[in-house]
Amino acid sequence: MATLYIHIPFCKQICSYCDFYRVGAVSLIDDVIANSHVELEQRKEYIANKPLTSIYFGGGTPSLVAPHEIEQIVDHARRLFDCTHLTEITIEANPDDLNDDYVTQLAQTSVNRVSLGIQSFDDEALQLMNRRHNAHEAEEAVARLKRAGIDNISIDLIFGIAGYGGKSLEESLQRAIALGVGHISAYHLTIEPNTRLGLMTRRGEYTPIAEELSEREFQRVHHTLTAAGYEHYEVSNFALKGCRAQHNSAYWTGVEYLGIGAGAHSFDGKSRTWCVSTAKEYANGIFHYEGEVLTIRDHLNEYVMTSLRRIEGIDLSYIAECFGEGELQRIEQASKRWLTEGVLTRHGSNLAIPAEKFLISDAVIESLFD
Repeated sequence: MATLYIHIPFCKQICSYCDFYRVGAVSLIDDVIANSHVELEQRKEYIANKPLTSIYFGGGTPSLVAPHEIEQIVDHARRLFDCTHLTEITIEANPDDLNDDYVTQLAQTSVNRVSLGIQSFDDEALQLMNRRHNAHEAEEAVARLKRAGIDNISIDLIFGIAGYGGKSLEESLQRAIALGVGHISAYHLTIEPNTRLGLMTRRGEYTPIAEELSEREFQRVHHTLTAAGYEHYEVSNFALKGCRAQHNSAYWTGVEYLGIGAGAHSFDGKSRTWCVSTAKEYANGIFHYEGEVLTIRDHLNEYVMTSLRRIEGIDLSYIAECFGEGELQRIEQASKRWLTEGVLTRHGSNLAIPAEKFLISDAVIESLFD
């Protein structure tokens, strides 16, 4: 099995927290889309003979691309790969792009899941993050999708925004729940150096929240969403029954994937490559790549990291089988402290972090690394 990721690195305006590869030169979109077909053809052997289970259009802002162009890429993938097991095709979208015409056209494509970057239902918080939409437009976008028959919807929320916890966060959570979407991703705001918020922090114009407040807000998110019936199945992800994100879950379980586009990463089970072409180079058909071959230690550490971020946790029998008894004993020894503190639980060969303690998963994971 394998998955396909298409990166659309364009944004009409740059969010103040975003550190992903993205550009504002939307005039390059047509040429970039044309060359995504070229790269897809050139790279098809990367996951040859691996049936596709999902396709994901991420960014950037994929909803800047016309639905018929999205469908053309899906059709191209169907010609190149075995798609008999393809069940999820997702497009990330900004709420203000989803007008009636766009949604009507989108409903006529193969896309069956939409991931909406809402981030907050507080208009002041949205302005701080330099988002293009307001809370009302976000709610209208969800309603518009549902009227068009697109019911598999995920929304993104951000917490940990200084000055917008408490009632603001609670209102965002309640309005998200009221939308009745099947999936909610809730991320703690991270201040990256090369972002507007990073600059504001260095200037003293923004002060990140304290660790204790981060913990309280995380607990509010966890308890509010789980009380509403959402399973907290990964550090930042919550789903109603049957609505887990298949594409992202594949990443977390080591499934191979092909990434197409400037800045996109690929993984073939043994090595990782990524396209370092700028959007302008890519638009001119120039594809540059860098890569790394993963060592046994890399594989072990990635398994520990991705497994402990999920509710399923680590399978210790898998550790012994794939990495040896020595690694099993090392991990069992290193886990004793966390088991005593209740940060880890063990059931048979399963070692996991309870979802309500996911916020400190990084410390646990680092302690179990080889």
